[in-house]
Amino acid sequence: MSTPTATSPLAHAIAQIALLRGTFTLRSGKTSSYYLDKYLFSTRPELLRQLAPLFAARLKHLESRLGVRFVRLAGAELGGIPLVTAASLETGLPCIFVRNKKKDYGTAKQSEGAISKGDVVALLEDVATTGGQALEAVASLREVGADVRAVIATIDRLEGARENIEKAGLAFESLFTKRDLGVAE
Repeated sequence: MSTPTATSPLAHAIAQIALLRGTFTLRSGKTSSYYLDKYLFSTRPELLRQLAPLFAARLKHLESRLGVRFVRLAGAELGGIPLVTAASLETGLPCIFVRNKKKDYGTAKQSEGAISKGDVVALLEDVATTGGQALEAVASLREVGADVRAVIATIDRLEGARENIEKAGLAFESLFTKRDLGVAE
């Protein structure tokens, strides 16, 4: 499946808007000389509008490759929510929002949206480094009966997410890698 490259206007726009240089501590605890600020691209309607059909195409590709039909999309708090909403609007598939932890009030749920036992789900991720947040979200979805088959990241930092997610028995795709955005450390 072809991936947009650094010469694509969308990759260039994401890099121009979201690529920050400096010293940053990542969720994994590692230190990096760059940071891809997901909120700088996931809050821009003109970029979400362009990302949505790319997610839809990846979903179709994965359905063919895995021999499944996705019936729900999921996104983890907070960065995955606008991405999964845009993809849901594009595909017509309902979406699920996954919290980092269960609420301690109201329904006390960790995920919001309808899930039936056995629903085949793809999790959409913003920026994948080691895949830790994605795997935590997958675990919480599986606890409520979802059959999560794949993770699709907007950007793969190429720091182990693919390997960790595939080791967990899930398919992994990304719309872009750090190289597509012109990032070289």
